[in-house]
Amino acid sequence: ILDRKVNMNTSAGALGAELTDEEKEIINSVIARASMMENMEQQRISRLSTRLDDIRRTACGDGQSRCLLCGEAFGPQGVSPVLCVQCRKNMCSKCGICSHSRSCPVWLCRICSEQQEIQKRSGAWFYKGQAQQVLPGPLTLTGPSKPSRETRAQQNLREPAQQTMEASDQPPQQGSYCAAGLATLGLLEFSLLYEQETHALHCCIVKAKGLKPMDSNGLADPYVKLHLLPGASKSNKLRTKTLKHTLNPVWNETLVYHGITDEEMTRKSLRLAVSDEDKFGHNEFIGETRVALKKLKFNQKKNFSVCLERVVQSKKAQGGSARGMALYEDDVRHSSEERGRVQVSLHYDSRQGRLVVGVVRCAHLAAMDSNGYSDPFVKVCLKPDMGKKAKNKTQTKKKTLNPEYNEEFSYEIKHGELAKKTLDISVWDYDMGKSNDFIGGCQLGIQAKGECLKHWYECLKNKDKKIERWHVLLNDDPAKFED
Repeated sequence: ILDRKVNMNTSAGALGAELTDEEKEIINSVIARASMMENMEQQRISRLSTRLDDIRRTACGDGQSRCLLCGEAFGPQGVSPVLCVQCRKNMCSKCGICSHSRSCPVWLCRICSEQQEIQKRSGAWFYKGQAQQVLPGPLTLTGPSKPSRETRAQQNLREPAQQTMEASDQPPQQGSYCAAGLATLGLLEFSLLYEQETHALHCCIVKAKGLKPMDSNGLADPYVKLHLLPGASKSNKLRTKTLKHTLNPVWNETLVYHGITDEEMTRKSLRLAVSDEDKFGHNEFIGETRVALKKLKFNQKKNFSVCLERVVQSKKAQGGSARGMALYEDDVRHSSEERGRVQVSLHYDSRQGRLVVGVVRCAHLAAMDSNGYSDPFVKVCLKPDMGKKAKNKTQTKKKTLNPEYNEEFSYEIKHGELAKKTLDISVWDYDMGKSNDFIGGCQLGIQAKGECLKHWYECLKNKDKKIERWHVLLNDDPAKFED
């Protein structure tokens, strides 16, 4: 045992000479795994640093006459200042963090508080002054051998990092996730905003940095595609324009998902994938990131600056394809239950004695054609006993699953008779020379349920007020919606 301890303290070369290739592979796998864990820890610490950098960047006061963080002025007509015990600068009580001691309250500004949090959560307070430990390199094998799973993973982490640094005109900014040492395929900056009243998710794609070169000229023609998960339909996919010959594209382009419900915000995720457009071949996937929508606060914009990653195939892809916008079995199962949504406005004009029905737009319609799209139009019919004058339909929108109409139809009817009527709304796919395909429909009236009943009741209760609501299209019997 003593001899073994002495041998363990010898140089790596001497140690390597005593070990078999099998033992060396075990040691190399441990070193590779430790290196991966160290990279993950560095990424976590970098996220904390990024948050601190964001707070510093948005600070707009001088800490003397104005609040250090929000910039609001102090004084009789302004806010009262409180002093940060660490940086000795003033801030308002809203921008400070108070901890009560035995004698008096102690205030910290958010910058100093975040610095303390980084010290605690990163363990920097413990390692301060200690020599930095460096992992040893892998041992050399005497014979050819397959690298272990951990060794291969470590190599996969290193290779993209070298490609990204060569591709970028400048290294990733300090404080970004990429600065953590975990290899990436580029940095993507974007913001998300969910407007609860309009049920719209606004996705602003700002820019990307240091993308992986995909073309022979050392550049790429990048674009960003968005995809709501779960959901396999093309209606869930939006994309930006393509920018030519650049590894640092600036889009500043906002894409909007209409008809997103509060419930969907709790269970859906947004996938952002960057690809290289190739006119003479297949578009090539560069990298992706995903955001759980439940992380967003309603009506508050949130900015993101994250590193792109390779596709993580956690579930079996349809058709065996693992590249690009892969569709997952779970997504297909969920999307098959949905036929789409329609946004409708109701307005009873008491002066003219008319009900005005507006068809604003549809969203996430089911695809009915072989090209993965539909040619949708909307039928509106007020029943019963209204005759042909009760039947109206919108224009047909070609090759889309998210059509916008903004068309209105009016019905001359007494307000007291509305309670006896039902408004049929149905969406159809136009087919030339044959029967149109039924996509889905809904009925508004006092016999309806849920949002359909609520919308109709609000219209009856609030004369001369325009009320808009989203309604789910159901795959009911199409016969009851036909002429």
